[in-house]
Amino acid sequence: MCCLSTNVVHSIGPEKGVIQLATAAVLNSVWDLWARMEGKPLWKLLVDMEPRKLISCIDFRYITDALTEQEALEILEKAEAGKQQRVDQMLKEGYPAYTTSCAWLGYSDQLLKQLCTDALSEGWTKFKVKVGADLEDDIRRCSLIRQMIGPNNTLMIDANQRWDVGEAITWVTKLAEYKPLWIEEPTCPDDILGHAAISKALAPLGIGVASGEQCHNRVMFKQFLQAEALQFIQIDSCRMGSVNENLAVLLMAHKFKVPVCPHAGGVGLCELVQHLILFDYISVSASLDDRMCEFVDHLHEHFISPVVIKNAHYMPPKDPGYSCEMLESSVQRYQYPQGEVWKQFKKQSLKD
Repeated sequence: MCCLSTNVVHSIGPEKGVIQLATAAVLNSVWDLWARMEGKPLWKLLVDMEPRKLISCIDFRYITDALTEQEALEILEKAEAGKQQRVDQMLKEGYPAYTTSCAWLGYSDQLLKQLCTDALSEGWTKFKVKVGADLEDDIRRCSLIRQMIGPNNTLMIDANQRWDVGEAITWVTKLAEYKPLWIEEPTCPDDILGHAAISKALAPLGIGVASGEQCHNRVMFKQFLQAEALQFIQIDSCRMGSVNENLAVLLMAHKFKVPVCPHAGGVGLCELVQHLILFDYISVSASLDDRMCEFVDHLHEHFISPVVIKNAHYMPPKDPGYSCEMLESSVQRYQYPQGEVWKQFKKQSLKD
């Protein structure tokens, strides 16, 4: 039984898939409890931590050929200078965000125009457009969005793993005139060499490649960085093994001089990842160049401490913890299989 159990674990892991997601759930909860015990939001717990203590939270196995423990310590110690000023800056101004809510596939032109108009009036300057279903439609929609936001605001495009490598290069080349900062997830998220080929081909056009929301551990991020396959790193607060492993990736990204622009949206991802990106700026990178954090404007109503966006910036959370506690009413309503929503779904399925 022992051998069988070990084989089962390795077939769904190690450090990937359901094992990694479960690890993240448990360890993120531990970080939440630690921050609550200290009476601090998680980002402040991390920022206030002495560099050597923070380094002790990171597993450097398998990544020392890219980042040693000593190098990580030196990065943190160097960033000590000016740290309080950056804390004060974030509390006053917040961390820059971009919106993904204006240009989902399937939106009508009228809706795109209305959402862009509303976003511009609210101070948004960075916009992401979903692409990949139909080239002519993408050309029309990117042209429309670029006209709406003007030449000086930032446009990104996201294909959600749609293409083969050659197809990605051809497709994005035809969208280059709309000056996208990056193409996100152009191909299979596990294809490191494919991303490297796309990055090399698009570099003369001034278009970077962004990915990482499906990247399941620090080793994959290490290889993406070593292969110069990404120009923008998109960490996810729940995909990897919790805060601990994200700290390793933030430090590697800094060493390789690749900006971190986290993935967010979904149930609670914005609430969680804001803490990590605040820590990155205050205690690691000390830079906002080409850096921004994704924001999607739904599902926040289910959280006790939802994100606060002001002038298209994430305002640092002040409540103790990791901002991950859901309202009890939402938990009861959506829990499986006894929640009201699931009962209604089952009833409707049986009727159909």
